[in-house]
Amino acid sequence: MNVKEVKELAREKGIEFFLCSFVEMSGAPKAKLVPASHLEDMARDGGGFAGFATGEIGQGPHDPDIASIPDFNSLTVLPWRKNTAWVAGNVFVNGKEWAYGPRNILRQQLERARKKGYVMNVGVEPEFMLLRRNERGEYAPWDALDKPCYDLQALNRNLEVMTTLVKYIQELGWDPYANDHEDANCQFEINWRYSDALTTADRNVFFRWMVKTVAEQHELLATFMPKPFANLTGNGAHYHVSLWDAQNKANLFLDEKNENGLSKLAYAFMGGVLRHAKALVAVTCPIVNSYKRLIRGAPRSGATWAPVYITYGGNNRTQMIRIPAPGRFENRIPDGAANPYLAMAALLAAGLDGIESKADPGKRNNENLYEVPEEELRRRGIDFLPATLSEALDCLEKDEVVKTALGEEYAAYYLRVKREEWRQYHCSVSAWETDHYLGLY
Repeated sequence: MNVKEVKELAREKGIEFFLCSFVEMSGAPKAKLVPASHLEDMARDGGGFAGFATGEIGQGPHDPDIASIPDFNSLTVLPWRKNTAWVAGNVFVNGKEWAYGPRNILRQQLERARKKGYVMNVGVEPEFMLLRRNERGEYAPWDALDKPCYDLQALNRNLEVMTTLVKYIQELGWDPYANDHEDANCQFEINWRYSDALTTADRNVFFRWMVKTVAEQHELLATFMPKPFANLTGNGAHYHVSLWDAQNKANLFLDEKNENGLSKLAYAFMGGVLRHAKALVAVTCPIVNSYKRLIRGAPRSGATWAPVYITYGGNNRTQMIRIPAPGRFENRIPDGAANPYLAMAALLAAGLDGIESKADPGKRNNENLYEVPEEELRRRGIDFLPATLSEALDCLEKDEVVKTALGEEYAAYYLRVKREEWRQYHCSVSAWETDHYLGLY
């Protein structure tokens, strides 16, 4: 969409303001409000920001401003404020693409794939919780069913929020098709139709902001935090992945004659994802709290629903990779903290490496791996995902394929930032420690 088309759309829709937006490492959107009267200025020069103040974007207080140059293909009219439109941007500094811009990183990987004749399509399943303050002033689930998953009563209690969100997504043209109460109390998921990876990443960023906005309007807090409560299931953001031809007309992962409905290309791509899983998890599960979701022990419901083992299976949710239908697979690693641009870039690079090396993903696993003793899993050669952010970062540091996908500069920066996050966490003293040790020692 060019500036002339955007002008016409603004006149037609009554758009008076634009939120010129971008994300830094955390994936949280930043924005400037630009009047429609300055649309041409925004299109040419972008929104200017003091990068150091926005988060982890590779800048210090002495550096020149960053500019978010809008990609008008991402333009989204706010369903709750129709005179305002959000637009994702690519970060530039002094007229050049900034190596620390997450959207830039994904675009570069997608271009690499396109040169090979591929388009990556992704569907995302973002889980979130709706919380209220309790009598102690703490945010907590206000519903207390033992088995809330798919429960109609629990869904009905939050129907106003959920139907509002679904209507908004329908209005945006994303084609939502399934919405439910998930496994934890006050946990929900809304699914919409897959798109090319860049479109899905943009929509994922907007969706998280929209959910938080609607929740606030109902005096609730929405969180995508991977593991807000130790006794409840965490918030995943599973990616359903397929490669299509360069015109995005034929699914190259589809083979109806295969028992799993997957082509040789799909198996090789999947083999690459499995091969690089330990490094990928540092990007798809990017915070300390992420690894409290990736556990073997069961919460209240009896299952974590999170991957622990580097395996694939059919329609089997105890595996890292699930094959729910012909022509695609589900990567169950990503969580609610994942920056979708970085996660999809890393995932694509791993898959392309699998294609180039004709990686073999091994045999399909059909068991409930949560019930197989750990010693038996190790005897079979089934490997485990990293148990902490620190361990995942060690794996990322050794993985040239995933680091190259992020870019040499950005990978080194990412490792520094995340190691500092781990250091700060490790140096903190938790309530668990004082509860267990204060009186004993």
